[in-house]
Amino acid sequence: MNIKRILNHLVMTHWQVNRAFPRETLIAIEQAIKASEAAHTGEIRFVVEGALDSTPLFKGQSARERAVDVFSQLRVWDTAHNNGVLIYLLLADRDVEIVADRGIHAKAGSQEWQSICLQMEAAFKQSNYEGGVVSGVQAVTQHLTKHFPAAGGDQNELPDKPMVL
Repeated sequence: MNIKRILNHLVMTHWQVNRAFPRETLIAIEQAIKASEAAHTGEIRFVVEGALDSTPLFKGQSARERAVDVFSQLRVWDTAHNNGVLIYLLLADRDVEIVADRGIHAKAGSQEWQSICLQMEAAFKQSNYEGGVVSGVQAVTQHLTKHFPAAGGDQNELPDKPMVL
C-alpha cells in the first residue's frame, strides 16, 4: 500500500479539480474534440477524475484499471467502427491513460498511446492542463485521421463535452 498515493487521493478536493479545469478550459477541450472529430470518423471522450473512492483506492486500483472501467461505463466501445478513444486523467496521480477500442487499437498500438500520455503528463507537471489535454487530443487526432479519415454523413456517436467525475 502506497501511503503517499492514498494521502494524495484523500486530500484531493473538487475545488482543486475545478481550479485545474475551470469552465473555460472545459469549453476549449470540447472545441478541440469537435474540431478533431470533423477530421475523422473516430470518437474521443475526455474524462478527468479528481481521486478514487476509498474502496478502490485501498484495494490498489490503478489509473489504468479505472480508465478501463470508465471506458466501459461510458460505452466508448459502442461505436459503429469500433474506433472510440477515451483519454482519462486521474488528477490525484497526475496519471493519463488512453483506452482505445479494438478498431483503432489494432492500427495504433500501445506505444503510440503511451507516448501521448507522457507528453500530456509533462504538461500537467507544469500546471498546463488545458494545453496538455488539447495537445493530447491533437495527437490522438493524427492517429484517427490516418486510420479513419472523415467520411460524408458521419454521425457524432459520443458526447464531445468533457466529463468531470
